[in-house]
Amino acid sequence: MKPGAPRGREAMVWLAAPFLVAAALLVGLPALLALGLAFTEYDALSAPRFVGVDHFLRLWDDPLFWTALGNSLLFAAMAVPLRLAVALGLALLLHRGGRLARSAVFLPTVVPDIAYALLWLWLLNPLYGPLALALKAVGVADTGWLLTPWGARGALVALTVFQLGEVFVVLLAARRELPEELYELCELEGGGALTVFSKVTLPLMAPTLALLAARDVVVSLQTTFVPALVITQGGPRYATTFLPLYIYQNGFEYLRLGYASAMTWVMFLVTAAMVAAQLWVLRGWRASKEA
Repeated sequence: MKPGAPRGREAMVWLAAPFLVAAALLVGLPALLALGLAFTEYDALSAPRFVGVDHFLRLWDDPLFWTALGNSLLFAAMAVPLRLAVALGLALLLHRGGRLARSAVFLPTVVPDIAYALLWLWLLNPLYGPLALALKAVGVADTGWLLTPWGARGALVALTVFQLGEVFVVLLAARRELPEELYELCELEGGGALTVFSKVTLPLMAPTLALLAARDVVVSLQTTFVPALVITQGGPRYATTFLPLYIYQNGFEYLRLGYASAMTWVMFLVTAAMVAAQLWVLRGWRASKEA
């Protein structure tokens, strides 16, 4: 062990301490309070009344809960691969230069969620939105993107694809860490772009992509709330009623805080199970590569 290792580790602990304390107060404590509320009937107007596991049993018979859960999983299944593919393509395209282009890729990520959702609501407006006006100018009738279930889902997926700044930055850094000697060797051996990508780039960046996929599943399940609330209000026909929106409606519109807390914990457990499954697959893949 190096002489400065313990002191360096102690410094890291002190540097991480503010974050850990904030996480405990802002995440851990509310999570425990929500778990307690999940076993009570509480409307913020009267005292909580203990009901045991009634809320969790009620979820089983709530068709709208299963619709919201299915919508959330479907959204993640569509958005996560698409976001990773677009971010990877942009990282490979812009890793050598293009500072202005890289800034443009990251810019939508720093726009406040409400403002970003309102911008898309304007873009997709069937009467005066730029997309509708452009289609009418070339003789194509507007299809009413937000009026059909799959059109609304597709619009919200497209909205999130442009907010891939963090994923793009990580993949850009991962690409820059790859040794250029491997690419020069592939060129000398006559390997084409597709061969270089499939034999060099993708295998070396696979662990990073897997970790980003696990992270993006969590993000995708959470970030549906604002666009679904602002743009579609959960419609049409509950097609964009995702779990965060349904939790919000029960908790803050209907004042079913205990029921909303139970759904929150179910959402947490589903998310944790999905991430654990992805990490298990990643460990198996790495073990097979090392064998």
